[in-house]
Amino acid sequence: MEILGYLSSVLIGISLGLIGGGGSILTIPILVYLFKINPENATSYSLFIVGTTSLLGTYKHYKLGNLQLKPALYFGIPSVISLLLTRKFILPSLPSKIFEIGQMLITKDILIMIVFSILMIFAAFSMIRKQPETINKEINLTKLIVLGLVIGIITGFLGAGGGFLIIPALVLFGNLSMKQAIGSSLFIIFINSTLGFLGDVLNGVVINYTFLISITLIASIGILIGTKLSKTIDGKKLKPAFGWFVLLMGIYIISKEFLNM
Repeated sequence: MEILGYLSSVLIGISLGLIGGGGSILTIPILVYLFKINPENATSYSLFIVGTTSLLGTYKHYKLGNLQLKPALYFGIPSVISLLLTRKFILPSLPSKIFEIGQMLITKDILIMIVFSILMIFAAFSMIRKQPETINKEINLTKLIVLGLVIGIITGFLGAGGGFLIIPALVLFGNLSMKQAIGSSLFIIFINSTLGFLGDVLNGVVINYTFLISITLIASIGILIGTKLSKTIDGKKLKPAFGWFVLLMGIYIISKEFLNM
């Protein structure tokens, strides 16, 4: 299974480079199901892998003119604040056993994976659904700030870069094209994930750096491939394709977790 995990890691980078998200959607299942890392530790590992890989993707998309700093910062700053508070106070305070219904035990690890998959499904529908065409729509900074706070909490809880949530927010309320949302999303993911990981290290999370760096290097190869592919694919086609990808992954994860209860 580990060999399959290493081979699958290249898809983390391809997803980030091509659609500006989905890295964590692949990273968490790969770490949990193929490398047998418990979900809470996998959230820390995911932050490093996705954050480091996203830095490379950010530079590539900046060169392509896809990085839009204003909406990225209005979204990213509140997102970072709520992410760090969540990793510091909320996640450690959750008990290992959340609740029990009959013979069904919901643990902290199962809860993380179920919440992760539910949010993936909701985000998928927002991307698949056709949005009305608008001309010269202004950026809704207030909604970007509020969504940044909310998604920062979610990102902190799940250890996800949040691209599958950030991209819809930037497209719908930041008035960005799909490709601009991809480049800006990678910048936000880099900041959120890197600071979230550093916070985990300061909080005493034990990290296997040899393993972590090896996965990150493989994912970095993938993001170079994904960014190259993004130059040749129409941005309008990426949005629904991304949505269907997220939807299928979300259904798979939630099904697997319920079957294992």
